[in-house]
Amino acid sequence: MKQVKSGDKVKVHYHGKLTNGETFDSSAGRAPLEFEVGSGMVIKGFDDGVTGMAVGDKKTINIPADEAYGPRNPDMVIEMPKDRFPPEMQLEIGMPLMMSDGSGQNFQVTVTEIKDDAVILDANHPLAGQELIFDLELVEIAGTSPLIIMP
Repeated sequence: MKQVKSGDKVKVHYHGKLTNGETFDSSAGRAPLEFEVGSGMVIKGFDDGVTGMAVGDKKTINIPADEAYGPRNPDMVIEMPKDRFPPEMQLEIGMPLMMSDGSGQNFQVTVTEIKDDAVILDANHPLAGQELIFDLELVEIAGTSPLIIMP
């Protein structure tokens, strides 16, 4: 039976949980996740987890933080003066916002604290520092992508 290897395009149903059992994402009720193994389209631990699976296989994998979204970086928590926000903006803890780094790159931050004169924003990925658990089911192996594409 064919097994997944790097370069294969695969379709996978998944259920992602934290170590406390809380679900953070799932393909239930949706089309399976489709990606090319080893291409960097998914986190390293997910790539490694599907490698070697055959169609119909089901398994549970644990992905340490360093193979998922990495450790939390305290340098990515910033304090922004409150007067830098539009006065009509109703800030709330947990609110996601988009920021620009000044060179045209946009990134998401989350409001983590609101002080009298400042707002604490966290630019870490929401799952940074977390060990992730995935229940996987391999639905399809579509084969490898051709290296040379005919016009």
